[in-house]
Amino acid sequence: MAEHTPHYPVFLALAGRLAIVVGGDAAAVRKTHQFVECGADVAVITPFPNEHLRQLEADGVITLERRGYMRGDLKGAFIAYCSLESNDDEIGQAVFAEAETLGCLINVADHPALSSYIMPSSVRRGQLQIAISTSGAAPAVARRLRRELRERFGVEWAAYIALLGEIRVLTADKIADAEERESLLAASADADYLERLAAGEKIEAETAFAALLTAVASSAAASTGSGEPAPSAGEGA
Repeated sequence: MAEHTPHYPVFLALAGRLAIVVGGDAAAVRKTHQFVECGADVAVITPFPNEHLRQLEADGVITLERRGYMRGDLKGAFIAYCSLESNDDEIGQAVFAEAETLGCLINVADHPALSSYIMPSSVRRGQLQIAISTSGAAPAVARRLRRELRERFGVEWAAYIALLGEIRVLTADKIADAEERESLLAASADADYLERLAAGEKIEAETAFAALLTAVASSAAASTGSGEPAPSAGEGA
């Protein structure tokens, strides 16, 4: 068996960048929505746009070209996706060749040899994103893992990560000492916020930050034998 060269895992910043979608089938529509969600400027090229694509055009969300692909369509694009609706490999090869010439990232559906990137299965909870890939070897396994992770990481994770992000900003703004910042951020990650959010509690970042300051200070004092045992970071938060 030939040795597999692994893909390099990376998250791309697409905001304000041009993304081209060639095709109008269900897969192309999904990729269009994903590019739009990431803030890309999206242009879709298909002679037969469905209702979803026409609505996105009417809403001013995408640019829609009602025709087939032509060489030159990828000019200025950062990333492209090509879905071969008619199983026309020549189109896929042409799109790939242009993308390679221009240095544009390209994925031709179900054609790893014509792709410079792959799109993994993923789970998103607000700012938390978890990507799963088997490098095309076992897509069914990737889908199963995605289902399992969706159950493992519930919707409360969105609020949890957002809260920790707010605490991180407060920490950077209000604490000058690097060691103290690290201690407070470590305490925030160890606190019971996730369980409390899952139970329906609302937690304000400022209140949680103040409680963490008290807990970290008490812990530091206790470690030197000059204070009382540290309270939980959750107390008062």
